[in-house]
Amino acid sequence: MARIVGEVMTVDVVEAHPETSFKDVVRLLDRHRISGLPVVDDDDKVVGVISETDLIHRQTAQPTGTGARRFRMLPLGRAARRADALARAGTAAELMSTPAITVHPEQRIADAARVMERRGVERLPVVDEEDRLIGIATRRDLLRVFLRTDDEIRQEVHAEVMPRALGLPAHGVAVSVRDGMVTLEGAVQHRSDIPLAIRLTYRVDGVVGVVNGLTFRVDDTRPSEKPPAPGPRHD
Repeated sequence: MARIVGEVMTVDVVEAHPETSFKDVVRLLDRHRISGLPVVDDDDKVVGVISETDLIHRQTAQPTGTGARRFRMLPLGRAARRADALARAGTAAELMSTPAITVHPEQRIADAARVMERRGVERLPVVDEEDRLIGIATRRDLLRVFLRTDDEIRQEVHAEVMPRALGLPAHGVAVSVRDGMVTLEGAVQHRSDIPLAIRLTYRVDGVVGVVNGLTFRVDDTRPSEKPPAPGPRHD
């Protein structure tokens, strides 16, 4: 079955609180050799996330010279206001990005990876049903699914996709896997089963691609021909 975030997340989470100072945040990142951390309130609920990027932006936002003073006299747009706030940030609450993008432990790893890619983040705090922090999932954690062996992938496709999803005998379709690339060969009953088999195989953790060698016995994608309507009767 597809693996979930709770299986790969890091439980021992390095965290900051809103009042944690800028220097202490830097020390935490350096001491634990991490590139970001969640910020939690007194109830362990995630209120934001700080990354190395936030810290770098804070440093580059520092005003220098007279030109900066003239610039600060101009009306500030949203991005400029954020840069100005970062330049003066002294605590985690002022540094962090909000709202925090979180996931739940029962979510599929593939879905969490899509969230990371879509939102451009490197880590996702994992929260329980009350939004309290219970772990963190990084890109490295999620990539562990691709360390599955070819035999593990093949067995799951045989055991889960073919009999349970398609109703086919476990060995009705030949499945071979090489470096995460799955090849499906054999005959399925209906033509519409082929795209379903491919889609479900892609959902198996560790699969990087699917080569389709399937054929079909019945083409159920074409509308059945209706008999011609009876002509007028001539009694």
